[in-house]
This record gives sequence, structure tokens and C-alpha cells, in this order.
Amino acid sequence: MARRTTPDLTVVGGGFAGLTAAITAAEAGARVTLHEAHHTLGGRARTADAAYRTHDGPHALYNGGPHWTWLKHRDLLGAVAAVPALESARLRFHRGGVLRRTPPAALLRLLRHRAERVPVDEDFTTWASRFVGPDGARAAAHYTAVALFHHDPGSLSARFVQERLRRTAKLPPEAHYPVGGWSAVIDRMAARAWNLGVRVETLSRLDTLPTDTPVVVATSLDAARRLLRDDTLVWDSGRTTLIDLALRRRRGDAFAVSGIDFPAWIERFTAQDPSLAPHGESLLQGQVPIAPDESKADGSARAEDLLDLAFPGWRDRTVSRRDAVAKNRTGALDRPGTTWRDRPSIDRGDGVYLAGDMVAAPGVLSEVSFTSAIEATTLALRSALRAPGLDLRTA
Repeated sequence: MARRTTPDLTVVGGGFAGLTAAITAAEAGARVTLHEAHHTLGGRARTADAAYRTHDGPHALYNGGPHWTWLKHRDLLGAVAAVPALESARLRFHRGGVLRRTPPAALLRLLRHRAERVPVDEDFTTWASRFVGPDGARAAAHYTAVALFHHDPGSLSARFVQERLRRTAKLPPEAHYPVGGWSAVIDRMAARAWNLGVRVETLSRLDTLPTDTPVVVATSLDAARRLLRDDTLVWDSGRTTLIDLALRRRRGDAFAVSGIDFPAWIERFTAQDPSLAPHGESLLQGQVPIAPDESKADGSARAEDLLDLAFPGWRDRTVSRRDAVAKNRTGALDRPGTTWRDRPSIDRGDGVYLAGDMVAAPGVLSEVSFTSAIEATTLALRSALRAPGLDLRTA
């Protein structure tokens, strides 16, 4: 009987993590089949194919993250835009019911502390209060809502929050924006996967996993829990009201407003990429975290308070608006006493491996999806190489 010379791999999910896994495996010589339940690839990295190029998930790529180098090396990064210097001067901070041009002094003081030296077992508010007082700690915690999507960031692990505080407040900013939206990156990744021979099956929702190949499950944690019938696949995530708002452009509009009185972030994304909206219009996207007992309307009301201050006359200028709620779709949150290592493990046994933004992998936001996808694929291929019938001398 002929012996196989290349491993097989199944990937479930065609978002950023799934495509990363498929490309990585195909580059290593594996024969890959990718199943995507929807008719298009991208997952939460999809960009709406409409006049307003909105996103349900990631907006920015952080150039300090591992996925930046990986994408750039493969010519998958494409054109990216940084925030123009003039626009960055229009960042505003909502403190004391008014907009201010400068961040809280407490935030700047806390930036001196390296995340790896900050305790894991203590919540951020308790730790930061020793250096800047309770009000300063609360202000800094609320600023991190841009990367946490949680109504009470100060209750999370001090080290977890501090890492995100330093990454989001770094100068020059790490955040860069794929021109045309994240779908441009996804399209390039999909093309590379196809060129490498990956078999892509869309509208292919699996109810059971194949048993003849290792499998990388690159879905949301909720979807993975249902697919694997594993009730242990749970972890904390945020719940936030999402705002997509198109306005007729007006000079003097803020670039972004950060909630300091309460967690929130609203950003005018056409400041760095005008192609996201028709000429003469601005596309704003933002999020206001809401508590478990609050509704979408509560978050929308707080967003409108910020819009009134940062974008005068916005109601009369509104061309399009959409409000929604994201729950368990904004990445993992680590409580005091936990780190990324305590999240659901990548290796689930029996040749099944998890990838996504809520599993046991380091990084910030989409970096977790990328890092876990690389690790899951590496483990899956090692598993395949140990499978009977595979010729290890040529694989």
C-alpha cells in the first residue's frame, strides 16, 4: 500500500485565525481543507461591502504584534494607514462632563510600570490606586476600554489591563489601519491559501468533526463549545454597544473621543482612510461597554452624550446609523489570579486544536487569534506526522 508523503489537516472557520492556520499548514506541505459556515470568508474581520465600509470586529493592526511581521513577510499586509499627525491632535478625553485635550496625568504616570512587573493576583484599580489614587486608577482603567470592551476594566487583573494600557497609549501609536478595511487583508490571505492548494468550502457548517485528520477549530469559543460538546469551553469576555455612524463631514470634528468618566471609545475612521465612506462624509465607529443588567439603549445614550460634545450637530448631519450589541465577541478578559495560560487550552486531545481570541495564547486583540492559530497548526501537524501510514522521511 502506498504511503502518504504529506499530512492532511482540516480547519473549521474561515476568519483571521482559520486562514492563518490554513496558510501555515499549506506552507508546511499539508493538504488542507477549510470549512466556513458563511458564504464569505473573514469572520469578524469582514468589512461590509457597501458605501460605508464598517467592521464587526477588528479595526486596527498593531505593528508591535507578531502578526504584523508574518503578514508583511508574505506580502499580505498591503497598504496601511497611520493616524495623520494633525488628526492625532484631535483626540479628546471626556473628563468631568467636558472634553479635554490632554489625558489624565494619572494615566501618564502609570505608563512607567512595565506590565511584567505588575501583579496578576490583584485587580487593576487596587494596584493602580497605590500610585495615583482611586480617581486616577479609575480614569486609566476607563481609557483602556478601547481594547477591553468591558464596563469595569478596573476589576480585571492588574497585569492584563496594564499591558493593554501601555500598548494603546504608546507613542508613536502602534495602531495602523488596512486601507479599504480588514477585508482587503482577508482577501489577500484567501488568495494565498487558494494558491497554496487549500480546499476552501464555504456554506459548509459542520455538526461533527472528521476523525481521519487533525482538526483546527478556529471559531468563536461559543461555537467551539457547541461543536465539541464541551461545556468547559468558557471564558469571560466583554459586552458592548457598537455604533456605526455616517455623518456629513465638518471641519473641526474630533478624531476620537475616549471616555474617562465612563468606558467608551468613538473614532472617526475616515480620518486615516477616506475610502471607508463616500466623498464628503465621515464614518464613525465606536463602542460603549454595558453592564450585564444594561441594554443596548443604555450604551447608545452614553455614546450620544459623547457625540454631542465631539461632533456638534451630528444629528442633523447623520446619513446612516446602526447600533448593535456585541457579547462574547470581543476577546478574552483575565480576572485577578488568571493569565492567558489559564484560558481554554489549545490542545483538546484526540487531534483537535483550538484557535481564536479567547484561548490560551498571548497577545492583544487579534494577536491572540494569530498566535493561537500558529500554535494549533504546529501541534496538529506534529500529530499528523505521528499518524500511521505517513512516511516521516519525506513529509
